[in-house]
Amino acid sequence: MSFLSRLSHESRPTVILAIPLIVGQLSHMLTATADTVMIGRLGVTPLAAATFANTLLYLPLMFAIGLTLAVSIQVSQARGAKDPALARSALRHGLYLSAGTAFITVAGALLALPLLPLFRQPEEVVAAAPAYFILVAVSFMPAMGSMVIKNHADSMNRPWPPLFILLGGVAANVFLNWLLIYGNWGCPAWGLEGAGVATLLARGLTLAALIGWCRWDARLREWVPARWLRPPDWEALRKLWKLGWPSSLQLLAEVSAFVMATLIIGTLGADALASHQVAITCAATVFMVPMGISQAVTVRVGESFGACRFASLRPILAGGWLMGIVFTLFSASAFLLLRHEIAGWFLPESPAQALAAALLLVAVAFQLGDAVQIISVGALRGLGEVRFPAWMSFFCCWFISIPTGWLLAYPAGWGVEGVWWGLTIGLTVMSLTFGVQSWRKTSPSRPVPPYMTPGTESLTL
Repeated sequence: MSFLSRLSHESRPTVILAIPLIVGQLSHMLTATADTVMIGRLGVTPLAAATFANTLLYLPLMFAIGLTLAVSIQVSQARGAKDPALARSALRHGLYLSAGTAFITVAGALLALPLLPLFRQPEEVVAAAPAYFILVAVSFMPAMGSMVIKNHADSMNRPWPPLFILLGGVAANVFLNWLLIYGNWGCPAWGLEGAGVATLLARGLTLAALIGWCRWDARLREWVPARWLRPPDWEALRKLWKLGWPSSLQLLAEVSAFVMATLIIGTLGADALASHQVAITCAATVFMVPMGISQAVTVRVGESFGACRFASLRPILAGGWLMGIVFTLFSASAFLLLRHEIAGWFLPESPAQALAAALLLVAVAFQLGDAVQIISVGALRGLGEVRFPAWMSFFCCWFISIPTGWLLAYPAGWGVEGVWWGLTIGLTVMSLTFGVQSWRKTSPSRPVPPYMTPGTESLTL
């Protein structure tokens, strides 16, 4: 079979799997987008305070997401190798890891409260943030558990039921926001704090629904634990941790760079911070499409790798790239042509709206590189190759993006746009590096024996 024939053959199941994963990723961003729109109606200061609080919490959230990616890798490889015991172990120990991470997140948030003024944000922003900050931190407990269960189901090629549950959670969050932010139907008008309570309640309902479905779905019965609350197998937990922490490091490197960028932007004033929140919400929303494609590529590469179908690896990767590039051409065109209208959806006419429109123009430049790099990383993760992407991401973010962004923002006088151009340069380097690496690692002439244990040094192809 020629490469083009394999590309066509492998792309169809990737598209079928990617669609619900994309919608699932978009459901996460719909929550953030709804919060941004509904909090933005309260004014610039509450929106900037929500941005500040969420920015600080992105780090533990990304760490937890990295750990749950280990569940995707193990379950997809277990499904390809027809090993239900490994899939059950991955789900149970993934929940243990997420619970521990959530507990540390809440404890860290409580300890960080007296330190919030040290971040040099506007005084009114710091004063408005604490209650919302703690509420969202507590909501990570159900959110992280939901991520583990969803990743297990996605890797078992059962993405649709979790998707509908997540969409129900989005609807619940919007409705609870409407009640608790503005005080509708006789509820108290809690403003920004109401958004935090709504997020906590909606995430709790989502986790409860996912657990109920996962326990009662007949098609998953062999692949989920019969006894969930068992003492952990420390060796299995260690292997999952070794597979997950490099992915966590990679995500932490990328998100911590955005956190630092946000803190730098915060020193430029509330208008700059509010415009950044609008632009990053829009950019992150469209990024969920290549992110969903990346997850589908991880599952399909992992399953093919576990089943020793090595000739399928490179066509799966190429098909993922093609999907990401086609979508990015459309999304970048929309940002280019409609940037002022999009900024107006979130903010009234103001300096902040004009800045947001300018940042959306910068976002046009980095969308293609961002899509290619995340899809390439998805293929590497499916192979169990997690260490190189982690260290390369750290280098690009902290030795290219942040220094360049600071230089452009302050010495060059470009302000908030300079910070965004620094991020763009780092993402471009990452896309080129990961693209070459993933293409080389998926070569059918260099297969890796399936007996190699995930999480060991021998996983470096």
